[in-house]
Amino acid sequence: MNNKNTNLESLRHSLAHIMMQALENLYGAIPAIGPAIEDGFYHDFFVEDGSSSGGDKIKITDSDLKKIKKEMLKIISKNLPIEKIMMPIDEGIKLLKEKNYIYALELAEELKNPDPANEREKGETEISFYKQGDFINMCKGPHLNSTGEINPKAFKLTKIAGAYWRNDEKNKMLNRIYGVAFETPEELAQYEQMLVEAEKRDHRKLGKELDLFTFSDLIGSGLPLFTPKGTLIRDLIVDKIQGIQKGFGYQRVDVPHITKSDLYKKSGHWEKFGDELFKVKGQGDTEFVMKPMNCPHHTQIFASKPVSYKDLPVRYTETTKVYRDEQAGELIGLARVRGITQDDGHIFCSPDQIEQEIKNIATIIKKFYQSLNMFNEGDYWVSLSVRDSKNLNKYLGEESLWDEAEKILEKIAKEEKLPYKRVEGEAAFYGPKLDFMFKDALGRERQLATAQVDFVMPARFELEYTDKDGLKKTPVMIHRAIAGSLERFMAVMIEHFAGAFPLWLSPVQIKILPITDNHKEYAGKVFEKLTEKGWRVELDAENESLGKKIRKSKMEKIPYILVVGDKEIETKQVSVESRDKGNLGQMSLEDLIEKLEKEGQ
Repeated sequence: MNNKNTNLESLRHSLAHIMMQALENLYGAIPAIGPAIEDGFYHDFFVEDGSSSGGDKIKITDSDLKKIKKEMLKIISKNLPIEKIMMPIDEGIKLLKEKNYIYALELAEELKNPDPANEREKGETEISFYKQGDFINMCKGPHLNSTGEINPKAFKLTKIAGAYWRNDEKNKMLNRIYGVAFETPEELAQYEQMLVEAEKRDHRKLGKELDLFTFSDLIGSGLPLFTPKGTLIRDLIVDKIQGIQKGFGYQRVDVPHITKSDLYKKSGHWEKFGDELFKVKGQGDTEFVMKPMNCPHHTQIFASKPVSYKDLPVRYTETTKVYRDEQAGELIGLARVRGITQDDGHIFCSPDQIEQEIKNIATIIKKFYQSLNMFNEGDYWVSLSVRDSKNLNKYLGEESLWDEAEKILEKIAKEEKLPYKRVEGEAAFYGPKLDFMFKDALGRERQLATAQVDFVMPARFELEYTDKDGLKKTPVMIHRAIAGSLERFMAVMIEHFAGAFPLWLSPVQIKILPITDNHKEYAGKVFEKLTEKGWRVELDAENESLGKKIRKSKMEKIPYILVVGDKEIETKQVSVESRDKGNLGQMSLEDLIEKLEKEGQ
């Protein structure tokens, strides 16, 4: 992490504590957790209902944010030193009990006595606290050196919401206040301007305007329905990926949408995703679930017949839905859904084949994102996500294999000249990965494509291949996603392009507008010729004014509008207006087709 990001994290983490100190001063609030997040911070807390002891009932709303910020500014103006204090864990637990910080206390006791089922995890012997003035709470940090380092004009509180403790609806509902924070007022102003632009680009708004998808209360939240145009965009994305990876030996497979729970118990996902699984009850006693991922199913296709080293690598690809029971409050349009269409791929190979397979994946990713003009210098970077060197016990698999895989991924990143950063602690528990991070049109980072090395699942499922010496070996599994979740990818693309998709991704590429009824016959011939060439064309033959037709086409963000009138019929041409470049004048149909082909179908 660079110094800029480290400073921002410290700033935002410190503001979370300052806000909590203000809430304690004003309402006697009990703190829960308060992390730094993208663009700002939040803090969860609980306020006792004063009515139970005869006092006024306390209810904090958005109207109180001004009062809370005023108290925060008092704390900042005192320039209080922020001190990190390490305590023996028993001493820390005693302090938390004295302060009645019941939520931090729960976390501290878990640090002292971790889950006995996890033999690798050892209890902590000391914990860190941060203190400013008379406020102190358990925290890992980082923080600033003093409250006075914060520019009072470079942050604001944005909203108050509810949040279950530890994100579990069985637990108590807490309050949560969000804030945004930057180092300078100018950066805050830029952020607020970005929010205005982001509202215009909101995929939920544009998706409705462009008729791409809808939701139904009868079907349920988080389960989008795609219209013909939206479905076409999804198909175009899948076809583009399939076309690029066609030369790399991938074979399409298909797996069912439900499975016995045994599959996920063996893979380890049952324990990890247990609360997110949709259970299915049939006529018998067998326990079924809707699949939350495809990789365990793909292992069973690999395991269905003997495999020799000569057969490797084996590459499976599939575009299919998986299902996760996300909480209703976390569902956001297409960005977070319960029915997730995965652009999935899994490779089974020997350790010495990892390098070439990851290189192939990087090539596919590059070509796909070049088609979206998103693979330019400065528009993306790659996270080389490796183990947390201080907590190696969190990861499964042989250390030597981890070391080798991390070296291979870094070697590939260098050889492919990828702008990578080595990020500790971001590896999956089963292996390291390359995560491709793309900037959208508003500068927001989006993690989209990934290539992950997996040592754990092949071993769990006892997958084997016979090597050249006749010995049984365990293959390595590589997980790859180019677009990832199609729903989330579409949300990102809609907002990135503000609905004005590249020519190849536009559901309607060309719209033909005859000026009057007298021009419809010639317009129809233009329509037929373009359609024969494979272009996606609409003919607007409605009895409306040309101006109204043009306005409608522009609202639909059609890449090319062709106007047909007397002059065009006389010269056997069309008048061309480009969505991106404006009026291109008259053009023969042959010249137009040549231009379109250069731009790319």
